[in-house]
Amino acid sequence: MKTVQSVKNSLKFKATPKSGILSIKIGVKKYSVPVEARMLSNGEYLFLSFPSSSELYKVDGKELAPLASNADAAEVQAALTPKRRRGRRKREPVEMPAELAAALKSLPAGFKLGYGTDGTPKLVKTRVRRAKKKS
Repeated sequence: MKTVQSVKNSLKFKATPKSGILSIKIGVKKYSVPVEARMLSNGEYLFLSFPSSSELYKVDGKELAPLASNADAAEVQAALTPKRRRGRRKREPVEMPAELAAALKSLPAGFKLGYGTDGTPKLVKTRVRRAKKKS
């Protein structure tokens, strides 16, 4: 069982700090509070941390309910911990049907396959790009 306090301590440095995240409305004017905050959220939980305090909330419809300090927070940590990207995925070669490969090989040199306005395929002359002359 993970305590709420241990999950707060764990998530505090996994969230990136953002400034201007908090605003206050006084009358009809909205003011940005110059406080740096760290925030992580998904559809179900919200972690909010200011330099002096942090709190975990459960999202219920349009309400935010703070988690009790004795609640089990293992699910919250699993939901809010950012996933690490594990390198790049290897690209798999694209499979081309034999009939399509044969049809593409039968195109004459200097032409490519294009489509007309009604969607029918047609041969289009390939554009030749020449190097610009240096002056």
